[in-house]
Amino acid sequence: MKKNCQKEITPKPNESHMLRAIALGRKGALIEKSGGPFGCVIVDKNGEVIAEGYNQVIKNNDPTWHAEMHAIRDACQKVRSPHLTGCVLYTSAECCPMCLAAAYWARISHIFYASHMTDAYHYGKFQDLEIVTELVKEPQTREIPSYEFKRQEAVEVWKEFSSMPNRTHY
Repeated sequence: MKKNCQKEITPKPNESHMLRAIALGRKGALIEKSGGPFGCVIVDKNGEVIAEGYNQVIKNNDPTWHAEMHAIRDACQKVRSPHLTGCVLYTSAECCPMCLAAAYWARISHIFYASHMTDAYHYGKFQDLEIVTELVKEPQTREIPSYEFKRQEAVEVWKEFSSMPNRTHY
């Protein structure tokens, strides 16, 4: 994933950033009742907070409105880039598969989390572990089976895309 071979130095975790992420999770779940107790803070290379978020799945009827997704969207808008290289994400709970993938797409440099997926399951019946288990299965054997269809037609578009001189790069 990382393009260079140099190992990045893991930054020292910042207690106030993590406590803020936990407080945001408390606000969303216990005060606003907008979703589960998940909060997130993203800081830049200088340790300055550039975005925050908390779970608003219930409030917005949006299964993607997780704390990390909220913060990543806001941070990318603020830096005017889909990439958050050098940024650190603090989250009150271990990232679900969707949020972890978004952190990779955003090129977050480090993640610090407080509680584990097992805690989210034990105390809230959140299904992150079940989803992780599903993702490693063959697509057609998953609980929501997936099947390849019309691949050749789609690959033709990929071929055209790959030959574009000014194509979008991630």
